[in-house]
Amino acid sequence: MIALMLRLGIGSVFIVGGWWKLSRALDPARADALLTRYLAPDGYINAFFQNYLFASDLMTPWFFMTALSGFELFAGIALMLGLFVRALAITFGVLMWSFVAALPVMTTPGLTPTDPTFLTPALIVQIRDVGLSGLCFALAAVGSGALSLDARFFGRGAAASSANWSALGLLIRLSLGVVFLSGGFFYGLDHVKSWTSIPLLSIAIGVVLVSGHGVRIAAAAAFIVLAISCINSMDGSNTLWNNLNAVKREFAFLVAAGLLVRFSGGPAFQAGYLIRHPKAALFGPERAPDRI
Repeated sequence: MIALMLRLGIGSVFIVGGWWKLSRALDPARADALLTRYLAPDGYINAFFQNYLFASDLMTPWFFMTALSGFELFAGIALMLGLFVRALAITFGVLMWSFVAALPVMTTPGLTPTDPTFLTPALIVQIRDVGLSGLCFALAAVGSGALSLDARFFGRGAAASSANWSALGLLIRLSLGVVFLSGGFFYGLDHVKSWTSIPLLSIAIGVVLVSGHGVRIAAAAAFIVLAISCINSMDGSNTLWNNLNAVKREFAFLVAAGLLVRFSGGPAFQAGYLIRHPKAALFGPERAPDRI
């Protein structure tokens, strides 16, 4: 069930995002606007990567966006069906970090950019992608699960039943916690995403999740904050796909919060245990608890 929930949450992110971009890339009336959105100084691909990707005639910006969007859509559908789950989860876990590296950012002291661009470090702006990367690696660790095409055709569903929740819970709560911490500590700065307008609440949720104590309470609060944020992001004058695209990442984080409410965050690297038993916490006890 954990594998299924992670697959549905992460898969929905890629289905919505992939279809949103692909439908525009294939529409001549909207393709130029999509490319401008991604290649502009305040877009998502900086000059370094544009020169790297498009220096020759082998690849054009339109082909790159179309191919990436198509692959994203395919990956979302495959994850929901439980097909090639580990390979796709690892691939996108790594790709999420490439999105961080590709963001155009200007943070040089005393230098005012002539064109609008990001003024906050890319790691902070793209912190949700960092969190999604962690969730992708969690899915890669837990496997496809029994309710998957991998299990049906390749017999690869049993791995989920032997997953170590001590490690898995740690990865999930950290992936969710760092996003709340970033949104709280850097609230109001340029292009910083926060799910609540109360920075102290965001920080408190993040601290509790990272600490490993009171995880269920913090995860329940995170779920409520995420749900309210999604509702507030809905625009009645916008299309359904535009509204879904605006909150697509939140689908995965809602699932992560739900899993933490159900199973807590695991005993690994809890703050209290680190203080009482630093050697065992850092280097591993002879027998670590791994039951959910």
